[in-house]
Amino acid sequence: MDVAPLAIPEVKLLTPRRFADDRGFFSETYNKRTLLEVGIDADFVQDNQSYSRRRGTVRGLHFQSPPFAQDKLVRVLRGRVFDVAVDIREGSPTYGQHVGAELSAETGAQLLVPIGFLHGFVTLEDDTEVAYKVSNYYSRECDKGVIWNDLDIGIDWQINSRETFLSSKDINLPRFRHFKSPFSFDQAA
Repeated sequence: MDVAPLAIPEVKLLTPRRFADDRGFFSETYNKRTLLEVGIDADFVQDNQSYSRRRGTVRGLHFQSPPFAQDKLVRVLRGRVFDVAVDIREGSPTYGQHVGAELSAETGAQLLVPIGFLHGFVTLEDDTEVAYKVSNYYSRECDKGVIWNDLDIGIDWQINSRETFLSSKDINLPRFRHFKSPFSFDQAA
């Protein structure tokens, strides 16, 4: 497995090896021992999957607050997404900054989004399925977020905002400037 840190080094792009022949391919998409060898020690306890019918579906920006904070390992089963992580660790030198990567079923690349980051994605194709592992169980009370198109964060979502589809929950998330993070850089270090 190839592991590459992004501009915020705690967020990593993981690309599992694929073994292809005339039938298709085989890939080991998760191996705890392999991840431990490259310094990733998240203990994943739950798998989630989403399906989005339309290109331009935005999911995010979300996080789970303590005590149910989650690391996420995100991959695309069908289609393509632009996947984003935003640093919300108070005191971090990259606080409020974001990184993004295109994930697709074709490449099999995965994004590791650690605790202390907002996470979201936009579908770049119709009929896109995303699967992700999380290191803690879902809690409705701890389900938080920030509005996806916040100007203070300034994410280029690689899609026209007039062509986006969001849940009512995501449309009503607060702005970043009104957000108080439960995470600190000292806790994460």
